[in-house]
Amino acid sequence: MAGNALLYSALAITILMLATWGLSVLLKNASIVDVVWGLGFVVVAWVMQITIDGDSPRQLLLTAMVTIWGLRLAGYLYWRNHGKGEDWRYVAMRKKRGAQFPIYSLVTVFGLQGTLMWIVSLPVQLGNADATPSIGPIAVIGIILWFVGISFEVVGDRQLARFRADPDSSSKVLDTGLWSLTRHPNYFGDSLAWWGIAVVAAETGSGAIGLIGPIAMTFFLMKVSGVPMLERSMSKRKPGYAQYMQRTSSFFPLPPKKK
Repeated sequence: MAGNALLYSALAITILMLATWGLSVLLKNASIVDVVWGLGFVVVAWVMQITIDGDSPRQLLLTAMVTIWGLRLAGYLYWRNHGKGEDWRYVAMRKKRGAQFPIYSLVTVFGLQGTLMWIVSLPVQLGNADATPSIGPIAVIGIILWFVGISFEVVGDRQLARFRADPDSSSKVLDTGLWSLTRHPNYFGDSLAWWGIAVVAAETGSGAIGLIGPIAMTFFLMKVSGVPMLERSMSKRKPGYAQYMQRTSSFFPLPPKKK
């Protein structure tokens, strides 16, 4: 059963990312992969829901948790990026690689994100594949973690959108609200939401292997493509960002240090 789940999800992700890559070549815009990132997890969750026999209440719970998380993220990124052209990361990559960019992006952008999607979604795959036990107290803990994570994402993104809408904020640093507790409340929320999903899946026992998923997501957000990449850019564009970094926690919410 678990083998089928791993295989079906891999096939679904491969088809999705190949189709997205083909569309990006036609549109000459690799940024669409950012929106599809959230939608891909929704696809995996529903493929598991349809093809795998497990504990029905847990399957419905996992599908709902992932669907809410994925649609919210995809919708927000579409709203934020629509009409603004290709993201600077892909523009720089396209300029550097020239005519080789389509093939290069297939491997390093779409292939890599598809692989990460499969790894991060392991809790959904394995949590759906085990029919026992039903939802219990461990799952309740997972739901609480997920809810707190989603709240950090929603509130953090809303505070950031409101801040950016103010013309006077272009050279300033957002350091109020959740952004006074962590420099990346949205990344922290992403991570915590997936820890919640993984805890729900881990109640099955075999689903505990899926904890690899949030571990991988947290590592990449903290050390690779999330915090480091964004902060290199912010340090160049925002004059007060170095001081903000000194007084504000990088990832986990903590009281700000005294100036």
